[in-house]
Amino acid sequence: MKNPFYQSVIETIRSIPRGKIATYGEIADYAGNPRAARQVAYILHSSSRKENLPWHRVVNGKGCISLKPGHGYELQKKLLKKEGIIFDESDRIDLNRFLWFPSPHKLFP
Repeated sequence: MKNPFYQSVIETIRSIPRGKIATYGEIADYAGNPRAARQVAYILHSSSRKENLPWHRVVNGKGCISLKPGHGYELQKKLLKKEGIIFDESDRIDLNRFLWFPSPHKLFP
């Protein structure tokens, strides 16, 4: 059985709607451990395929894609743009416009 934090992270990521993004830190916070952003990144890396997660909707706290060019960056940007996410000239996403704010009762009833 998976631990509760892992399950909360998975469910939180699954809840990010099309056309919105969340940060690693916010997902950690929503899942119950605000200091576990790196753990969220690890869970995404290790579980995105098997859990069928919308991994591309998770970015860093600056609104940037964390993946390096040639290692998933281009695919993530393409998928986000396809959902209507706009990047500025520095390849950042406007967090004020695209950041997802879930209702706590909708995440974990």
